Amino acid sequence: MQHPWDRVQGLTPDGNPPDRAFANALIKHDLLRGTTQVHRLPRDAAAGEAVFVPSEGARAEDDGYAVAYVHNPDRGAADLVILAAQAFTGEPVARVHLPGRVPLGFHGSWIPDA
Repeated sequence: MQHPWDRVQGLTPDGNPPDRAFANALIKHDLLRGTTQVHRLPRDAAAGEAVFVPSEGARAEDDGYAVAYVHNPDRGAADLVILAAQAFTGEPVARVHLPGRVPLGFHGSWIPDA
């Protein structure tokens, strides 16, 4: 039986948010310049929140990579998509096919070695 809290949260019975709550694009906002760049993903893909990973010795604010889990409905699994932040709308630097689904809404942080 479904718990009433699941209906309130809009979760499916397996505890995952429905894909329709997520977009098939990643967006980069430049608050200083007032500009926005959009990286479009395949039509039925659903992207989670991207994490920024700075390049070693980074000098500019966006010198690094945007890393996000993207649900690939054709495979029924997730891809780890890596974008160069300074070429945000271009092709991914890498796309790693993961063997299973990563729940959308899964959060992470990048912490470099000390």
